[in-house]
Amino acid sequence: MAYEWLIGIVFFAILVLASSIKIVREYERGVIFRLGRLVGARGPGLFLIIPLFEVMVKIDLRVSVFDVTPQEVITKDNVTAKVNAVVYYRVLDPEKAVTEVEQYQYATAQIALTTIRGVIGQAELDELLSERDKLNKRLQVIIDEATDPWGIKVSAVEIKDVELPKEMQRAMAAQAEAERNRRARVISADAEFQAAKKVAEAANVLQKEEGGMFIRMLQTIKEATEEKATTVVIPFPVEMLETLGYRSERKSKSKEEPVETTK
Repeated sequence: MAYEWLIGIVFFAILVLASSIKIVREYERGVIFRLGRLVGARGPGLFLIIPLFEVMVKIDLRVSVFDVTPQEVITKDNVTAKVNAVVYYRVLDPEKAVTEVEQYQYATAQIALTTIRGVIGQAELDELLSERDKLNKRLQVIIDEATDPWGIKVSAVEIKDVELPKEMQRAMAAQAEAERNRRARVISADAEFQAAKKVAEAANVLQKEEGGMFIRMLQTIKEATEEKATTVVIPFPVEMLETLGYRSERKSKSKEEPVETTK
């Protein structure tokens, strides 16, 4: 009988010793409560607690992430959009995370949910689509300030997806197509303007050079005759005819004038 009691005592001692040994990893901290009062945070490493008198709550110090539930919001310009986001946070003060709020993960998620709805409600649709980094920074600052008393540090908030109604998507697609066409017309008009400018400069140079237009006409005739066309009609400039006629008339007059001789 005494032997059985001894075995029971030894077994109970082993259980007590096993329950008093606590191992906390490098990325964790153990918040100790003794008879309901906060003792402090311990770890990492191996340590002992007093069974039945002390209780330990483990807190993970690594960066955690959670997705904010997609929700419909109304922007400042009365456009309905469905938005979801992702929040990155970590525990800086494990004692506050345990004592200042119940279930800090859930509380942080709810703060993020309401903040996203409020911030996007103050922004217009164009800002939501084109200035997302600015909104992300604003969300991060507001959520971080709200969770700071809980010992939580919100490092980043990222808006993942913005889903618009079908009719709004079609309207934006039509607007984008019109903008692309406008840019194409502007580029084409600019190219035509530059080409016309170069042609005008070339024509000005040819007019200033003696015989330039005639040489250009000969080049055009040569290029035209290289094609497979059977008949080529090329207009002859009147100015060139007048020039050639004037020169020939000058030459004929010079031949008809008698040569004066001196005695």
